[in-house]
Amino acid sequence: MKKFNIRKVLDGLTAASSSSSSAAAQSGTPRENDVIQETLQSEHFQPCKTVRHGFPYQPSSMAFDPVQKILAIGTQAGALRLFGRAGVECYCQHESGSAVIQLQFLVNEGALVSALADDSIHLWNLRQKIPAILHSLKFNRERITYCHLPFQSKWLYIGTERGNIHIVNVESFTLSGYVIMWNKAIELSTKTHPGPVVHISDNPMDEGKLLIGFECGVVVLWDLKCKKADYRYTYDEAIHSVAWHHEGKQFVCSHSDGTLTTWNVRAPAKPAQIITPHGKQPKDGKKPEPCKPILKVEYKTTRAGDPFMVLSGGLSYDTVGRRACLTVMHGKSTAVLEMDYPIVDFLTLCETPYPNDFQEPYAVVVLLEKDLVVIDLGQIGYPIFENPYPLTIHESPVTCCEYFADCPAELIPALYSVGSRQKRQGYSKKEWPISGGNWGQGTQSYPEIIITGHADGSIKFWDASALMLQVLYKLKTAKVFERARSKEEKPSTEIVEEDPFAIQTLSWCPESRMLCVAGVSAHVIVYRFSKQEITTETVQLLEVRMQCEFSNGDSPDPGGEQTPTLPTPGASSSPQDSEPPTQPSTGSNSCDGPRDNIPCLKVRSSPLKQSPGYQVELVIQLVWVSGEPPQPISSLAINSSYGLVVFGNSNGLAVVDYLQKTLLLNMGTSELYSPSEPYQRQPRSPRKQRQPSGAACDTNDGSNTSEDRCKSPTSAKMSRKISSSSEQKPDLEKRFERLRSLTCKKRFCSVKEGKVEARMHQKGPVCRTKSAPNSYAKDNSFIRSRSSSVSSIDRESREAISSFHFCESFPRKIDSLVSPCLLVGTTQGTVMMVALSLPPGGDQRLQQPVGISSCGTLVSLKGGILTMALLDATGTLLPPAYESWYDPNASDEDKEKNRRRRPASPPSSQEGQDSQFAVLCSEKQAKVVAMPSQTRIYKHNITETSFVLRADVVQMAGANCIACFCANGHIMTLSLPSLRPLLDVNYLPLTDMRIARTFCFSNLGQALYLTSATEIQRITYSQETCDNLQEMLSELFTPVETPEAPNRGFFKGLFGGGAQSLDREDLFGETASGKASRSLAQHIPGPGGMEGMKGAASGVVGDLARARIALDERGQKLGELDERTAAMMASADSFSKHAHDMMLKYKDKKWYQL
Repeated sequence: MKKFNIRKVLDGLTAASSSSSSAAAQSGTPRENDVIQETLQSEHFQPCKTVRHGFPYQPSSMAFDPVQKILAIGTQAGALRLFGRAGVECYCQHESGSAVIQLQFLVNEGALVSALADDSIHLWNLRQKIPAILHSLKFNRERITYCHLPFQSKWLYIGTERGNIHIVNVESFTLSGYVIMWNKAIELSTKTHPGPVVHISDNPMDEGKLLIGFECGVVVLWDLKCKKADYRYTYDEAIHSVAWHHEGKQFVCSHSDGTLTTWNVRAPAKPAQIITPHGKQPKDGKKPEPCKPILKVEYKTTRAGDPFMVLSGGLSYDTVGRRACLTVMHGKSTAVLEMDYPIVDFLTLCETPYPNDFQEPYAVVVLLEKDLVVIDLGQIGYPIFENPYPLTIHESPVTCCEYFADCPAELIPALYSVGSRQKRQGYSKKEWPISGGNWGQGTQSYPEIIITGHADGSIKFWDASALMLQVLYKLKTAKVFERARSKEEKPSTEIVEEDPFAIQTLSWCPESRMLCVAGVSAHVIVYRFSKQEITTETVQLLEVRMQCEFSNGDSPDPGGEQTPTLPTPGASSSPQDSEPPTQPSTGSNSCDGPRDNIPCLKVRSSPLKQSPGYQVELVIQLVWVSGEPPQPISSLAINSSYGLVVFGNSNGLAVVDYLQKTLLLNMGTSELYSPSEPYQRQPRSPRKQRQPSGAACDTNDGSNTSEDRCKSPTSAKMSRKISSSSEQKPDLEKRFERLRSLTCKKRFCSVKEGKVEARMHQKGPVCRTKSAPNSYAKDNSFIRSRSSSVSSIDRESREAISSFHFCESFPRKIDSLVSPCLLVGTTQGTVMMVALSLPPGGDQRLQQPVGISSCGTLVSLKGGILTMALLDATGTLLPPAYESWYDPNASDEDKEKNRRRRPASPPSSQEGQDSQFAVLCSEKQAKVVAMPSQTRIYKHNITETSFVLRADVVQMAGANCIACFCANGHIMTLSLPSLRPLLDVNYLPLTDMRIARTFCFSNLGQALYLTSATEIQRITYSQETCDNLQEMLSELFTPVETPEAPNRGFFKGLFGGGAQSLDREDLFGETASGKASRSLAQHIPGPGGMEGMKGAASGVVGDLARARIALDERGQKLGELDERTAAMMASADSFSKHAHDMMLKYKDKKWYQL
């Protein structure tokens, strides 16, 4: 029977309404796409979270199952992260969102108890792939401070802030009537309250004796059977933790003054030993100086040698600024291990789960605020294990993120091969000790890659296939620039105080492996991928300058703003080689003149050794103009087939030929609105040698004097100067004269010794207008649409370039053949077409110029343009042309063998017939336009009350659609080309700007976003993936036999020296202790119980819930069957043995001897 889904019915009604309205709005227009059969339906879509990667944000507690070898980490936001072997991870969340203060595994039972700061405890079932809460218990009158669950016990001890201890049955999650009251535990003569319970543990050799530590420094050994205190141990300093010796005759306490006290159980009068591990020992025998508190201590024994004592904290107060340390004391040696971040918690991993046996510690897991470290105790020097988890996402804050599903198959091995050489040395040679769980049996086999850009300028490539995450390769873009050694040496031209190398956006072509990144310091770097190491003597540099200024009649600038003075020729002729000005960034004139023609960062002048991987091809920098910094780059695109890079900001756009290392176009946004004649820039490569700073200009350039080329463009009324050895095109001069009254007229390009300069900037932070003299949009991530009545000058001052798309289409309505084009989208919703004229391939491509001409406006939408794509007549997505990858450092023969350009699309348009569809999506609307007629076929208003943050044209289930994420948290998909709504779910409330900045869609129904500063959340909007999610997820619990209990030995068994067991059921059960007060705690059945599962079965995830129930029941029955079979086999073996013994006994006896 088909499942009924009211949401999808509503989607269908909305789709019908939308389609009819679209058709009505476009009545009379031929419907060329009627022949396109759209296969995507609303049944194909269902959003759900899949996995979460990265370090748990703000961790607060930790626990380890020594048999299952599973690590659990709780956070301050109530999240649980569970880790097993590499690739086995799980995330779950407490609904309350309260901090997790403690975790306790039911060892080898597939269950976990969590205690929260809201005084609730929860029992999690880990035997299912998505853990669920089975029971909860909410305390009403007491605050929980400490929990303890003895090994192989079902009775959980809970200590409270009042100093009482309650006992909970973890099977039924009911309170026992047995309560240890604080006033009975301490001395009757004590006049003050002992404080909260900070420690509970049972004697390793006697389960009937409970050790209770109070904050004030009092420790009590409580006899559970007799219900009285056997011994009381008193110390002047507050207690933070207690640890037993495995024989149960001694225990160690850590105190707030940095001391460790060792107590003999039967000698409560005074400590057997008092030590201050980090205290200075005075010569006169006085008490050592107090140190910082020892927050935790663990005491672990070994058979063959001295015991280990591991502790955190306790450093001397005079070690100001010293990082957090973990101290390992073994025999007479003391090792102090410095950590990068403060220690949250640590656990010592031991060979046995039994507390009454030699512990044999082999590793220490240290949970830091921003890292997880595992230390090998078995090797000299205590090296750390190499961490297999993807916990370094936040190594530097993530500033941008991109997701590529279904990449070329050879990409991941290629990135891994170059990334494997970057791994650090000195790790422990042993296997990672947290090795529990099993990988999922996923059906997804396509390669997935995630790229993250970071604040320190690094870029990381991650293998995200099969719901796992593993770092492949790390690229450091900051190596291209000179680094300031101190704040004093920091250049005053930097436009950001911190993280000047931070990645702002990136463009990557997986097929050609070309990478282009833009940074916050208005710089763009083009990278090629190579498997060979090279040394670059001089980094190729192209500097771009753009400036906007209006004529006197249009400019409302106040009279106080003066025209900048002319700098001296020598000072600005070679800003890269000369010292930058040191005055503050005010943009005003000074004795040295304002900063001008100076990039924000200085490219390194020394040779650059480039390892295999991504290697610098070209660096492009925007420069200061008349004391004003360059505007940040808002959009970026690269095309390997054309050899072009295009980038834009609030001033306009620039097109760079990275093959010829030349600037092709430097144009203000408003210039794109008017069609223009083709414009060609003659190629000129940068020279290999740099002239000294005294060399003012290129001596080969006879057309311009050094004064003309070096003076500020704002100082004289000139249209545009391109000073190079080639002649300027006359049509270029005419075009700029024609646009003089409206556009950015003063542009200045110069070719210098050792580098090419083509400067791009705007005078002042904005081009001011009469209507809004001081208003501007600095951050164009959330620019709203504006009225269409805005003047062209006002539009130019506010309009920025928001997106690009290279394609092969019809630049003009009259065209019948496709040709290379560039679609340009702006923050005002305008889409413009730019035609590209490429020379033939081979050597001609490197010698002949590339022609560029603006073809005017294609279409306008509400809101800023977010994404653009092209479909053919059958609705198939037409990706941008690309060039297959070849190694740029290989031999010429290998280059030609591997260098294959993807052929251009064949001409497919006949006279009067459209053969392509342009798909355009903005913050408010989506439109489909037929090409080359440029008629609108479909239109859909995505949102009226909100705006779209991210939109992508993606492939899914063999078809294409537009996927959108709105600021109101809605995830939507639209069919192509009819723009029929397929999905609209209020899925993700926008609680953090980080989500808006990092959310991205990918093919095959995949998406991700940064849910915290340290974690990536992956989601799917594919129904097929949701249905298969159970199979794809990893398993936490695997059937493992519990190790055998330690042998008591003959004499211990004879004289009673072994561990003493306790029948807790008789002691804590209802018959012996009675019922607990109902008002003390409230029992809450969890959704993980069978009742909750049956209730959930009627919801959206009903099928998954029913399947989970069936799997649980089947697994339970199989487990019971296995147990019965094992019991029968044991019984059969026993019977066989007895029969054999009987036969041997009576084999040789006569009948009368029986």
